[in-house]
Amino acid sequence: MVPALGGLAVLGGPLAGRAAAVSGGRVAAGPIVKPLPPEVFISHGTNAETRWEALREVGFRVPNERFFVRNHTATPLIDAATWRLRVHGSGVRRPGEFGYAELRSMPSVSLDAAIECAGNGRSFYGTQQGQQAEGTPWRLGGIGVARWRGVPLGAVLRRAGLSGRAVEIMPSGLDADFVSGGQNLGHVRRPLPIAKALDDVLLAYEMNGEPLPPDHGFPVRVVVPSWIGIASIKWVGDIEVSAEPLVSPWNTQFYRFFGPGYPPEGSEPLATQVTKSAFELAWEQAVPAGGTYTLRGRSWSGRGRITRVEVSTDGGARWRPARLLDDDRGTAWTRWRTTWAEPRPGRHELLARATDETGAVQPARTPFNTFGYLFGAVVAHPVRVA
Repeated sequence: MVPALGGLAVLGGPLAGRAAAVSGGRVAAGPIVKPLPPEVFISHGTNAETRWEALREVGFRVPNERFFVRNHTATPLIDAATWRLRVHGSGVRRPGEFGYAELRSMPSVSLDAAIECAGNGRSFYGTQQGQQAEGTPWRLGGIGVARWRGVPLGAVLRRAGLSGRAVEIMPSGLDADFVSGGQNLGHVRRPLPIAKALDDVLLAYEMNGEPLPPDHGFPVRVVVPSWIGIASIKWVGDIEVSAEPLVSPWNTQFYRFFGPGYPPEGSEPLATQVTKSAFELAWEQAVPAGGTYTLRGRSWSGRGRITRVEVSTDGGARWRPARLLDDDRGTAWTRWRTTWAEPRPGRHELLARATDETGAVQPARTPFNTFGYLFGAVVAHPVRVA
């Protein structure tokens, strides 16, 4: 570990010219740096949703240039040479800082894992269930699977002298402060139980064999498999390790269930993702009549492996199993396919429902919550046959 925190310098090159300076020597670019071609992404301001038809036959992992983006503010451009990760708090005996080169010199692991926004599928509370939720109107494109490479978070915590009294950690990002309702909430940060931190969490510096792109957390991000995306803090620069429970706006004001049936303070903070399925089709996809049409899709669950996927081409009157194509290990997704024999002209709604290894099956409806988190019901995907 190094003894002092260095300044964060601006990256040179063509990206620097597109950026506007923000506090702390960081640079905000965009709000999103990478190109967002409309045939690949649906733009939501600071966020970009991947179109499912752009994933058809691209392989198990989503290419970096097609991976969805979830930003609270704008993507910062950070110089890895001066970046530092500060580890401190009442739960470590040797607080200090790690540099980028030092982190990369430590033993690494690679993991295929999904990152998914907690609001993925939010729009369907309104379009399918008649109750409009607050927030970005994602369909199902707020998810991506990549191969992440980095250092187990536990290894870094142990180098900092992890105490047996530690109960929670809280990573903080280096993007600009987030302002909501006129209130400055500071850097994006969210507590994580020490048991999860020591289990399978990575401090990742590579994505699909390349250094993290700026929009996905360069130089280092947290990857928390199977949990809602807010836990996987991008551009991490600070980790507090505490012998007491920690709080932030992201586990008190947000990322709880609020609304009818929940207490005023909301549910317990959300953690594990739910089971979902999506077709690799455009919304209102044109499908040729007659013959046989191949349907492809992907299903996933934060609770474990997908064991079964069923598809209906007649609005749920009949279901048939799809063929699973991947050895799902429970941290990513499994691809599947089936055939639709002799589609008849007209408008149809395709349905896919998955079952995970806990026996959880996607339901017909998801109980409403104000922020539209964790929509897990079967989605009716419209297509036009002609």
